[in-house]
Amino acid sequence: MAVTQETTELANLVKTRRSIRVWQDKAVPEELLSQAIELATWTANPGNQQNWRFYVVINKNTINALADAVESIAAELNSWPEIQKITPPRPASAPPPRKPGFFRAAPAIIVVGSNNIQTPQDKALEERGKYDPRATLIREWRNSANARLQTIGGLLALLCLALHKAGLGAVWMTGPIQAKGEIEKILNMPAGMDACLLMPVGYPAESPETRGRKAVAEICEFVR
Repeated sequence: MAVTQETTELANLVKTRRSIRVWQDKAVPEELLSQAIELATWTANPGNQQNWRFYVVINKNTINALADAVESIAAELNSWPEIQKITPPRPASAPPPRKPGFFRAAPAIIVVGSNNIQTPQDKALEERGKYDPRATLIREWRNSANARLQTIGGLLALLCLALHKAGLGAVWMTGPIQAKGEIEKILNMPAGMDACLLMPVGYPAESPETRGRKAVAEICEFVR
């Protein structure tokens, strides 16, 4: 297969993207964020339902409120003996852990919300599952590859690349969703709209090293 300039440019974009957790104290133009979001919405999604909504937070008080909510939930979890029992001791030489609300330093936060749309098959399986174990099993199989979360994953992969292309740095975060209820209250999200992911964005103030990837031969199997 011939390697085109476009292929090389795409490979460079993908392979130079990094998860950025330290940002410059510099505002991000709203136009750049809008453009990146518009590109991300071209991801594949079931039935072209486009059942997502973006909350772009640039108000510092709101960003701090989100960080406070996440840190509060994290502190609650860490106080539980079940967590303490399975958490290994931290070596004395290790650097201090990053606070769960470290993203309060980001100039902008993108929270992606999505409502859950049931397909006719989902509804039929739910109804039949009341008396048919086979239907319950098939429903479990379908839910193991939840279409909504797959869509959000594709959306955010494109969003990361679009932001990177614009010279911005972001990090894809799912941990803060343990404070999902509080995040939805702070952003006044409507009923049925679930907060699925939080992404801090800004101009990078760090250049993380490349960590590499496993060889394709190690992770890929051709079924011929």
